[in-house]
Amino acid sequence: MSEELAIEQLIDREVFVGGKLVGIIKGQRFSPRKEHVKSLRIDVVTDVAQEYMRKPAFTAPLAKELIHSLQPDGSVRISKSMRELQRRWRNTIRIDEGLYAPDEMVGRAVVDNDSNEIGKVVGLKKVKRTYKGAVVELLPRVKFRMGLPDQVLIPVDQFSRTTARLDEVILSTSLERVTALTSYERLNFGSDEEE
Repeated sequence: MSEELAIEQLIDREVFVGGKLVGIIKGQRFSPRKEHVKSLRIDVVTDVAQEYMRKPAFTAPLAKELIHSLQPDGSVRISKSMRELQRRWRNTIRIDEGLYAPDEMVGRAVVDNDSNEIGKVVGLKKVKRTYKGAVVELLPRVKFRMGLPDQVLIPVDQFSRTTARLDEVILSTSLERVTALTSYERLNFGSDEEE
């Protein structure tokens, strides 16, 4: 059975850890590169989100490697504990009301709020064990127009939403305004230490 067929079979299935319902599988990232699709997207049950997340989110990633089995009743079992799932959810980025794993962010196009593409995410930067910045490789026209280097760190709190089909992450404002922020300057020119 191919992986694509397996993913289609998992859509809308309930996910359980032990006997606890965690959520329902809703899909995965649309990307032609397999290394950028290591996680499924799940709609998290409200009480699980409140109990196991610092700030509850409606959707979250579920690493494919955690899927243990498909049960006869149609549900999906996870091979790890809730603590492991909670640990993985801490290693994510919050955009709007969802959590995104690092593999779901790398390779996405970055678009400003006027739908102008400015570059693509090539990495993430942690500050004190939390992802604070996205390393964005700028398009040449944007780089020359604004006098910026090839890569800049954009604060992750400046991302307002993502698009599923177009594989984009959208800024809440223009790149000009982002570069004027204190958090942008701290990430790009400050002494925040990466962990």
